[in-house]
Amino acid sequence: MVARARSQGQPRYAFARLTYVQPTAGPTGADRSAARRAGGCLLEIVETVVLTAVIYLVIHNFVAQPFEVEQNSMVATIQPGDYVLIDKLTPRWDDFSRGDVVVFNPPDGYEQSGVPFIKRVIGLPGETVVLENGVVFIKPPGGVPVRLDEPYLVTGVDGTPAPTLPRDALGTTEWIVPDGHVFVMGDNRPDSQDSRFFGPIERDLIVGRAFVRYFPLDRITLFDSPPYPGLEEALWADGSVWAYQPRGGSSAMTQVSIVRS
Repeated sequence: MVARARSQGQPRYAFARLTYVQPTAGPTGADRSAARRAGGCLLEIVETVVLTAVIYLVIHNFVAQPFEVEQNSMVATIQPGDYVLIDKLTPRWDDFSRGDVVVFNPPDGYEQSGVPFIKRVIGLPGETVVLENGVVFIKPPGGVPVRLDEPYLVTGVDGTPAPTLPRDALGTTEWIVPDGHVFVMGDNRPDSQDSRFFGPIERDLIVGRAFVRYFPLDRITLFDSPPYPGLEEALWADGSVWAYQPRGGSSAMTQVSIVRS
């Protein structure tokens, strides 16, 4: 191998290799527009979910609430497996009336795993509820008992109304309804745990008033307070004096109801 000597004074040269790099393309206007649309769509979904949840909570807590009936205490008005919707709003200005079907939290000592009851309002504040010969009577303060006609009660095999009998251990047949309370019973009186057990309930325990059965679809029903012919006229005869209405007649037909959510 022959080595060539560099002549003295000959300049040195340095060589650098340059590589061309193709620039990458940035996001186009179409890509940026698509990203904005995707972000806007996601934001709309989140807003819709949040708004729906807020509306549901407001309606559920302050307007209306669905319940499934699990027991037979309101037969034949309400059957086990029926779904009812309760009104929480109007009782704020339209108080509960006799005949209203209400859902309430049971008093202390009668809870059933936190499940509310469903019954019918029978006695109002200031009244005395009396049971006599299987029939319900309403007595105003200082007045005489007036028989309560209850067409919604469950009937026996012979077609006659089931009697309304005492249910507690003492066989109590008379209750005075204090202020801020109502006396409730189920339409299926022989099979109802109601005010005959635990007495009048505080109004504050009431969750709402049942106003419609929405399932099964073939039995959709609006619940109206039933008329009690002659009752109010008898109670408030002459506008201020409680009138007398004789007792007697056949026993009243009754039904008991418990609604479970």
